[in-house]
Amino acid sequence: MKKTSAAMLGSILIATSVLAGCGGKNENNAASSAAAGTASTSATGTASAPAETVTIKYYNWDNEIAEPNTKKLIEDFQSKNPGIKVESVSLVPGNSVESMKKLDVMMSSGEQVDVVQYSNIDETMARAAQGVLAPLNELYQKDNVKPDEEYYINPKYNGNYYATMYTATDWLIMLNEDALKAAGLEAPPYDWTWDDFRTYAKKLTKGEGNDKQFGSYFHTWGEYANPIAYAELKNPYLTADMQPAFNDPSFAYFFNLRKAMEREDKSIQTYSDVVGGKLNYGTEFVNGKAAMIMTGSFLIAALADKAKNPHTFKTVFAPMPRSSKDVEPGLTSLGASYVAIANNSKHKEEAYKFVRYMSTEDSARTDLSGWKKTDTKSLLERLYGGNADLIDLPSLTAVLADERLRTNATTDISASYQNQLKKVLENGYSSFILDNLSVEEAQKRMMEEADKIIKQNAK
Repeated sequence: MKKTSAAMLGSILIATSVLAGCGGKNENNAASSAAAGTASTSATGTASAPAETVTIKYYNWDNEIAEPNTKKLIEDFQSKNPGIKVESVSLVPGNSVESMKKLDVMMSSGEQVDVVQYSNIDETMARAAQGVLAPLNELYQKDNVKPDEEYYINPKYNGNYYATMYTATDWLIMLNEDALKAAGLEAPPYDWTWDDFRTYAKKLTKGEGNDKQFGSYFHTWGEYANPIAYAELKNPYLTADMQPAFNDPSFAYFFNLRKAMEREDKSIQTYSDVVGGKLNYGTEFVNGKAAMIMTGSFLIAALADKAKNPHTFKTVFAPMPRSSKDVEPGLTSLGASYVAIANNSKHKEEAYKFVRYMSTEDSARTDLSGWKKTDTKSLLERLYGGNADLIDLPSLTAVLADERLRTNATTDISASYQNQLKKVLENGYSSFILDNLSVEEAQKRMMEEADKIIKQNAK
């Protein structure tokens, strides 16, 4: 599959902390395997150990699930690079947000920091703008690596690359197979639209009261306020000339679609219930309260964990719907986690070798890759081939490995304050649905708030 860059987030928990999901595609399995070997050699080399061993520190938020895989990754890297020792430090296990806050303090206080992990593009770009990350241009050039040919997203600021894509998160649709069968529905076609999605949700809705099964579920994040903006626009918040994008027609369309599904069709939980009940999107799906859900591929690992997320139905997968039949099918949102090198690191070349290795090595990976040459089909088979009772691998592979899967978003249009603009979108939808604003008034307020943020950051 071929993708362009994107700007999104992607990670949260269901019963455990399921962080930063997955994507990576491949056109030729044999060629991919050969390319992987080449990249690993390029990244690690085969030189003998230097006189002194260099120790680099890698900061992350590994929990008890991720830690063993990071340990294996480090052991494999060290065996191929005997002159480099990697120390993994999990700052706040299972919590990327608090880990990034703690890391900011450490980096400003001068503690040794070499390699850092960030959970999304907005946080990565903010640190690049602050000057705490090292530019990668010279390191890439020295290694004869062309990042735009290697990774789906390459965070750039003022013409410099500042991070390497580690994981990728494709947004897709998950459906309860039992609910599909009960409603007499086939899995959605690849070229379906959001209007089709609404029809599916109505047909999947059944029951009343506490026993009601809703056709779908929308969470409170910006991605759920207007997924079209994340998949089909160049940037979900900004235009090419760095002006607010909230007057795009897709915002009015999707705000009204959600309102109709909530109040006319009654096929989704009300926004007030989602907020008031502090509902979790993953829990609603696993417990059978929602028969269909839009989410990132990071949730797949939680579905496969029978012990922590017990359920009996199989999950079927479909691509994100398109905004209309005039749009070519296959557009999606693409989120990612990134690894970067601290600007004050004294071991940048050694840190780069580790960054390059971890972004191209799949043997210890528990999620999908942001490296274009990954053999996605083989990785999916390794990760989920043993969960045939819970994960419909054919439909998952068909979504994630399809050549048409792509995104229009690009990091060429990006800003360090995008996390503030995302909040504008979330607050805008909240006011629209709770305060009964017209969609025109909601868009006007969002445009005004976004304009203030843009002007404040221009000073």
